[in-house]
Amino acid sequence: MSGVFKAYDVRGVYPDEIDEKLAYAIGYHFRGILDAEDLARGARVVVSRDMRASSPSIAAALSDGLRAGGLSVVDIGLATTPMNYFAIGHLATSGGIQVTASHNPARYNGLKFSRRDAIPVSSETGIARLEELVRANPAPSGPARASLETADIAAAYRTHVLSFVRRSEPRLKVAVDVANGMATLYRSLLEELDIDLVPLFFGLDGSFPNHEANPLKPENIVDLQRAVRERSCALGIAFDGDADRAIFVDDRAGAVGADMITALLAGPILERFPGAPIVYDIRSSWATREAILAAGGQPVRERVGHSFMKATMRRIGSPFGGELAGHFYYRANFFADSALITAIEVLNEVRRAGRPLAELLAPHRRYASTGEINFRVEDKDGVIRRLAEQFGDGAVDYIDGITVQYADWWFNVRPSNTEPFLRLVMEARTPDLLAAGKERLLAILGRPADESHPS
Repeated sequence: MSGVFKAYDVRGVYPDEIDEKLAYAIGYHFRGILDAEDLARGARVVVSRDMRASSPSIAAALSDGLRAGGLSVVDIGLATTPMNYFAIGHLATSGGIQVTASHNPARYNGLKFSRRDAIPVSSETGIARLEELVRANPAPSGPARASLETADIAAAYRTHVLSFVRRSEPRLKVAVDVANGMATLYRSLLEELDIDLVPLFFGLDGSFPNHEANPLKPENIVDLQRAVRERSCALGIAFDGDADRAIFVDDRAGAVGADMITALLAGPILERFPGAPIVYDIRSSWATREAILAAGGQPVRERVGHSFMKATMRRIGSPFGGELAGHFYYRANFFADSALITAIEVLNEVRRAGRPLAELLAPHRRYASTGEINFRVEDKDGVIRRLAEQFGDGAVDYIDGITVQYADWWFNVRPSNTEPFLRLVMEARTPDLLAAGKERLLAILGRPADESHPS
């Protein structure tokens, strides 16, 4: 069973690894990881789902389990993961569960958990405990002990998201690829952003007939790049399956690293919140830190993962944070991630500057980078020890895996939270330095794996 209980969610192949029986049991035991205060005053849990064929039955079983365990359910139906987060905060519930497998192929499904105020539940803060409860205590079948209500949050969510719009001129042509995923629900919202929308693969279809809903894989943004090029778009936006991540394409059809978007947005956000701390993950470019400093902010490095990013942002009151995987977080959005709000903020900045996106990004694209490369490694700890020995003459830290920084280049190697991989990100001041450093690292890490994953 432990194979489906991950660092940040429950996820597996349906029905072999995750099914309605497991969903019911998880719902029944969910009260075991909620705050006693919430339970004492009558806990309510938001339940929503994505468009996968198995999601309706998984969500129904989950709701039955929650109610059998004494938790009232607020069913908001089909929703993106950011809509689930918003509903938790907006409706002041005790938590929420989104039925989704995010960017994974059609045969997968899963569950993402939050406590009140959309505070994420990770392995360290509840998922491991939830697994223990499910393993040790079979969930009894029986009548529901708590209520079921439905709620329509579409109007409130529209008002919330549109509150981030600061400029509506000039009108821009924007290509948007939703990969038949949940961002299909955003079509009317996108059309309210005063853009000429070039839509790609709208229409909910959990079989993902056009391409995988993982925009981090270069092959999955080829159609978007073609649309930007052929339709002369100002930019392109690719959403993942549950619409909590966004990857951008500039006006020259070039893929934009998410750390470059963090660097781009740091300036305008710090204009609104002078001197504030901005959080970014350890894989991000030196240019991200430098952009935050140049705008008068406080750069704060954090380990990879939305639970860590959000916890740090809450602790220090950060208005904004970004991860290389395409998650962007906002204090004004319950510290939760929102791909749609990020699209709005990028449009705000392109309109404010009156310059093409590629031109705005050019000053930040001054380093050579490998991107994230995966290596299938059995002895992860042993390899990290070897790296520490081999590169001990650099500035070493262990915030997440190992990071080594030199004057002209740096690298991070960290164990995947979800897969049997070590993940490498390396950056250097010149392509030659990048090639030389990469060669040294490959001598220890071996040949790269073929797969690419976001977290």
